[in-house]
Amino acid sequence: MISQVFTISRNTFLESVRQPIYFILTALCGLFILLTTATAAFSMDYSSSAEVSADDKVALDINLATVFVSGMLLAAFLATAVISKEIDRKTVLTVVSKPVSRVTVVLGKYLGVSGAILITVSTMIIWVLMAVRHKVLATTADEFDQPVLVFTTLAVLLSVGLGIWCNYFYSWSFPQVTTLILCPLMLAAYLGVLLLGPDWKPQELLHDFKPEITKASICLLSAMLVLTGVATAASARLGQVMTLVICAGVFVFGLMSNHLIGRFAIDNTFIARIQSATPQRDGMAALINPEDTYDLKLETEPRVRMAPGTPVYFGPNPSGYRLVTPDFEPFKGDVANMSDLSDRTKPAALAVLNQKARDLTIVRTGTPGALVSRPPREGDFVFTRPTRFNYAAWGVWGIIPNVQAFWLLDAVSQNQKIPMSHVAMVVVYGLMQVGVFLSLAVILFQKREVG
Repeated sequence: MISQVFTISRNTFLESVRQPIYFILTALCGLFILLTTATAAFSMDYSSSAEVSADDKVALDINLATVFVSGMLLAAFLATAVISKEIDRKTVLTVVSKPVSRVTVVLGKYLGVSGAILITVSTMIIWVLMAVRHKVLATTADEFDQPVLVFTTLAVLLSVGLGIWCNYFYSWSFPQVTTLILCPLMLAAYLGVLLLGPDWKPQELLHDFKPEITKASICLLSAMLVLTGVATAASARLGQVMTLVICAGVFVFGLMSNHLIGRFAIDNTFIARIQSATPQRDGMAALINPEDTYDLKLETEPRVRMAPGTPVYFGPNPSGYRLVTPDFEPFKGDVANMSDLSDRTKPAALAVLNQKARDLTIVRTGTPGALVSRPPREGDFVFTRPTRFNYAAWGVWGIIPNVQAFWLLDAVSQNQKIPMSHVAMVVVYGLMQVGVFLSLAVILFQKREVG
């Protein structure tokens, strides 16, 4: 079966990269990125706290969105070309009439299309990284980044030239040769740019490398695999137009799923984010005993006034998912009264002792023992009530691909570090979604007449 899958995926890959739309969308994406770099000087933002700042934030947002849409369109076009059209032309009958299962056909087709998508989207992402290094031309006085222009132009001209040469002398497919050569040439060009500064002086390899943007790009590649799975499932029963409609619908609905469904699945609203957390005395660090107190410095003033005695919950997620603090009975009494705070007969609770501007003091009350799995720390979000879950909405939310989960550009723009563990979770989530849609594709293809 493995050899059959490999053979089908190889043939599908070659057929995909030979499609004219494969080269056209790749070239158009590169052109749009070039135009954005030259024209996106309109943000009027002078901040410089992240890997990209001011106009470059706008350009990066537009460029990655261009890559996202281009990849979605490619997935729909290529999946239709190698599955739906083969069924319509009856050419797939020559495969399924042999001892080859339809599961093998679907898996091989998916892997072939995915390979083609990953190559061209990787090329697009390298173009984006080149644009980040070059930066937006905000004024006419801005100088061009010569290494970026020279190396990118050489890579493009060389790949196009080789494509024309091989097509003319060997009758090889121009889109295939050009796009397959362009990816390694652009990678080599980017490595050359990293080794040279804008003034052609040698520099350290990682000087202009953007790790957070790279992590966001890895998650974007995972999204492409999911959209390819959607296109494969749709093309197993539908034609090109409807496959495009389905892919676009999943793409748009996936971007809005947090608002349309997610807010009903997880119901909570954070009050502020913790900038620093310090126990008032060393023995209070674990928040185990009554009267244990923490001084919290918040990044901004709380959205609502936190009166003394208000319950306090905290956790690492702004949605309220996986709160460190369990649900508890709110403190009943006067936090200014030491006898109430030290009353060990009351249920364990966390409450506000006082709040002034961005300074928040919380206190542990009630029965001694573990109330929280860990103390508050920098980056945690503060809530005033436990998170409520709607498991029906949660189920629907989990089935529909959440495109926002793959879009980490907001974290990059806000100078938030993206842990590799989070990238790994996004990749695993994407692979699980791929499994769901490939299973659906097999079900749909099993019942389709191909004779």
